[in-house]
Amino acid sequence: MSSISETFEQLRREGKRALIPFITAGDPDLATTRKLLIELARSGADIIELGVPFSDPVADGPVIQRASMRALENDFGVAEILQVVKEARRKMDVPVVLFSYLNPFLQFGLDRLAEESGRAGVDGVLVTDLALEDAGEFQESLARNSQDLILLVAPTTNDQRLQMIAGKAGGFIYAVSRMGVTGTRSEMGGDARKLVARLRAITDLPVAVGFGISTREQVAEVWQYADGAVVGSAIVAEIEKLNGAPDLPARVGEFMRNLIPTEQR
Repeated sequence: MSSISETFEQLRREGKRALIPFITAGDPDLATTRKLLIELARSGADIIELGVPFSDPVADGPVIQRASMRALENDFGVAEILQVVKEARRKMDVPVVLFSYLNPFLQFGLDRLAEESGRAGVDGVLVTDLALEDAGEFQESLARNSQDLILLVAPTTNDQRLQMIAGKAGGFIYAVSRMGVTGTRSEMGGDARKLVARLRAITDLPVAVGFGISTREQVAEVWQYADGAVVGSAIVAEIEKLNGAPDLPARVGEFMRNLIPTEQR
């Protein structure tokens, strides 16, 4: 059983759900990213998604796009991000999922990525634009290095493709709550709940819902029907607001703690 699967199983036994924060590696710099990984783990994160910045993040809204642009100005690559994860691992054991687009990983080399990310302590990889039909070899490389391939589904994904995705996914399935790009919103709507119900009918894999979750109330709502809630843009916006503050990691940790519903604190 992978570290991600073990995390969800432990939460299930305790009657809890997962809070999964997202941050962009290198925003505002890699040294702060290392501190943020450690602080988020201390502050109650169950799994952390670490975005690998890309110059054309078409699935991301303006907040995460700006974070990627700021990070890319620091002139680093995948190797440096993996070193940050390796260093953070000395002080935290929360699973880490690399989250990005195919291009940066292809440039690094998919087999090389699976090997080096495994050694660094990465537990899963999510590639937003990797076609399911092309995922087989990469999935096998990740599995050989004790990592999960995390796959996305959307409200428009048909039943046949849901079956295919559920058969290949590992760790958990990331359910996109709405069509469009990432970003905060005032209401969740019913699409995510319906999508999770469709997944429940065909797989026992945990399901985490993301895109648009930005408040404690929204986390609590998603936890009513899903195994985890992903919070990205709201946390990245807080990092942007605090950029330059010496206590940025601690204040972001406090922000994330305030997202945890009272019953799970």
